Amino acid sequence: MHPVVAEVTARVVERSAATRGAYLERTEAAHREGPVRRGLACSNLAHGFAAMDGVDRAALREARAPGVAIVSSYNDLLSAHQPMQEYPAWLKKSVREAGGVAQFAGGVPAMCDGITQGRPGMELSLFSREVIAMATAIALSHDLFDAALLLGVCDKIVPGLLAGALSFGHLPAILVPAGPMNSGLPNKEKARVRQLYAEGLATREDLLDAEAASYHSAGTCTFYGTANSNQMVVEVMGLHLPGASFVQPNSPLRRALTEEAGRRVVSLSRGGSYTPISRVLDEKALINGVIALLATGGSTNHTMHLVSIAAAAGIQMSWDDFSDLSAVVPLLARVYPNGSADINHFHAAGGIQFLVGTLLDAGLLHEDVHTVAGFGLRRYTREPILTEGELEWRDGPAHSLDEDVLRPAERPFAPDGGLRMVSGNLGRAVTKVSAVAPEHRVVQAPARVFTSQEGFTAAFEAGELDRDVVVVVRRQGPQANGMPELHGLTPALGVLMDRGHQVALLTDGRMSGASGKVPAAIQLTPEAAVGGPIGRVADGDVIRLDARAGTLDVLVGDEELARRDLVDAPPSEASWTGTGRELFGALRRAVGPADQGASVFGALTPELDLLRGVRGPLGRPVLETAAEATSETVLETQEVGQ
Repeated sequence: MHPVVAEVTARVVERSAATRGAYLERTEAAHREGPVRRGLACSNLAHGFAAMDGVDRAALREARAPGVAIVSSYNDLLSAHQPMQEYPAWLKKSVREAGGVAQFAGGVPAMCDGITQGRPGMELSLFSREVIAMATAIALSHDLFDAALLLGVCDKIVPGLLAGALSFGHLPAILVPAGPMNSGLPNKEKARVRQLYAEGLATREDLLDAEAASYHSAGTCTFYGTANSNQMVVEVMGLHLPGASFVQPNSPLRRALTEEAGRRVVSLSRGGSYTPISRVLDEKALINGVIALLATGGSTNHTMHLVSIAAAAGIQMSWDDFSDLSAVVPLLARVYPNGSADINHFHAAGGIQFLVGTLLDAGLLHEDVHTVAGFGLRRYTREPILTEGELEWRDGPAHSLDEDVLRPAERPFAPDGGLRMVSGNLGRAVTKVSAVAPEHRVVQAPARVFTSQEGFTAAFEAGELDRDVVVVVRRQGPQANGMPELHGLTPALGVLMDRGHQVALLTDGRMSGASGKVPAAIQLTPEAAVGGPIGRVADGDVIRLDARAGTLDVLVGDEELARRDLVDAPPSEASWTGTGRELFGALRRAVGPADQGASVFGALTPELDLLRGVRGPLGRPVLETAAEATSETVLETQEVGQ
């Protein structure tokens, strides 16, 4: 085991001892109690099988067969989730064949970030993760189940399903994916047309043709964004069947893998094979997930999602853990936006099976972990195939089949991972360097400050940004407006870079997992809404982003910066309305900072207690420390903002 991986793992275990211990005690107590349905009152139990018939009804009535909950995020709005329409019927059949009874316990919402980009609905996207977690818990709360099958793929859906299932940590659970659509218009060509459109050199019809040729069928989008990062991370954490992530929908192998998940989860619920999700998702598994993310240049969103998932399992992860691991984990994959290949090319080059093998051989992954396939991560070096219609696993490729896409650990694309942390007098942020050219990793330029994507777009179209510039988009954090993705900024910023300017983005918001070549310091914490220094940055201030050194500073004296008034107050409760946003006000008030997962769940740290203990007249939290604003300053600023 690499010494840094071992040290970070030990640090996480030690830090989490109390919270993880309490979590395991709770889940073990639930397991000792056994299936609750056996002791349910007759009226309660009868409600549970009222709609069933035949052998399933008899098995549930007598409580003699394992009960399996199906929790699905199916809808036919998301291309990635449309294939799951038929999964419940397939799963019920395979569970029955294995001696269990499956019931569709509940559906969870699944929104498409691709549709809501740049729209008010995007402000609900991150909060939907918490809604999904709660909906999963509701589905599993009926005290009828011995195991769960979780159907989901995209951005917030998988982290939400996991967080919900971890509240029932005594239950075995398998994540069931749907796979990527087949390759369409190359992602690089799509990006080129987007930039032409931003410059006014392509028509809307040209742009729509390109987008429709790229997003053209059922399945996950083929770029390596958050959805496909989900699949990568979940499989390496041992929660998919080996090789399940990137098999395309509507293929015989996809159906066989889906049906096998039903049979396997029944096995995991019984006797000596009993393997609850709390046993699978431990500190080592989470470290494995982080390493897989870093080795492939995956989505920045997972710097929040993995922290949030860990907390649901009683494990305390921090951005320091990501940063220390990133320094020693080599970059082994080039998948768009980190290269020209798409996720299907990655899979064909050897995919997760080769990646796991080379990382294990390099001592960069924990092999001694529980998985839904059995003990030991080496099982995930084997790939599924159909032999005369029967599902089997064989050894995956020992060598990459395309080293332009996927490389062994001894010949990486870069010696360190694709994500880095930067910090300085503005706070702490995440930057993704895997797609940024080395010559663009240090940017020093005057700031231009905005509070919305629309303001930036207007300035770009007016020619006001045709120079070296650090674009600052503040008031985009979780407590301001739900932390929407700002992916719509990318084409215009790319145009400015291609004109030869030094360009960077600084924001307390998020970028899409698909964001590429533009250097960006994102998810800045503390955010402007709680008095973070970004709220004091003014047009013309020189900002230096140095991804090599890991620094982020505004080149203004600390005393001068502290004397400045905070400006641009977050939306009031009365104005944050429309598109359902008013229904999410409670989550906006409760959400924590980005570096703690931007979650509304979990035990609060003393620092977060302080942050949330001081509130302005709008119910907005403010900071009350010497380094930040006084509560009086923030209150005054908020009143002016109204």
